[in-house]
Amino acid sequence: MEYSKIIAVSGLPGLYELINSKNDGAIIRSLDDKSTRFASSRVHNFSHLESIEVYTTGENVNLVEIFEAIDKAGGSLPDVKDNNSVKKYFEKVYPDLDFEKVYSSDLKKMVKWYDVLKKNNIEIKLSEPPAEEEVKEEEPKEELVVVADAPKKPVAKKAAPAPKEKAKEEKPKETKVPKEIKEEPKKKTATVKAKKEEEPAKEKAKATKTTKAEKPKEEKPAKDTKKKK
Repeated sequence: MEYSKIIAVSGLPGLYELINSKNDGAIIRSLDDKSTRFASSRVHNFSHLESIEVYTTGENVNLVEIFEAIDKAGGSLPDVKDNNSVKKYFEKVYPDLDFEKVYSSDLKKMVKWYDVLKKNNIEIKLSEPPAEEEVKEEEPKEELVVVADAPKKPVAKKAAPAPKEKAKEEKPKETKVPKEIKEEPKKKTATVKAKKEEEPAKEKAKATKTTKAEKPKEEKPAKDTKKKK
């Protein structure tokens, strides 16, 4: 039986072990007679012993410290029915208690609870949170993994410019080809125009030759004049 499962239930005497909690209450087992029952949250309030604090002249202390002080003091416990004996007992065992805020009924409860815990052989100690400690130890391991992966990122950045340089070298090759194609039709058009210009010039020259050759043919009437003579 663990100390973290021991609770006090308002309206019920003694201490109880929390078996199972529900939305409308809890199933509890009495440490005195070992009887199990359901306690409704509408009627009762539940308080874990390890969450209870006690007023002192300084800062509040956990109930476990009061139980440990009783353990160290040893001897017999005071008579719970006598308020004065109970108060004198705690003045010796734990004199830093604020007796103006801690009432005699509270002192009696602490004595009764301590007696019940000892009879049931329950170790009085606060529960430790091992899960939180494991998480704290694992955190630096994750950081080391991140640091180890960090150098890989700049390598990828340096390799990226390589395809860009190739693209720059290939661009002028593509631009040269269309320039040559555009220049060739210009030469062809020039030669075609020259041929077209030469053809009318040759025709004009032929026309002039023909006109010159025809002119003397038209001067044939000179022969007719001879016949007339």
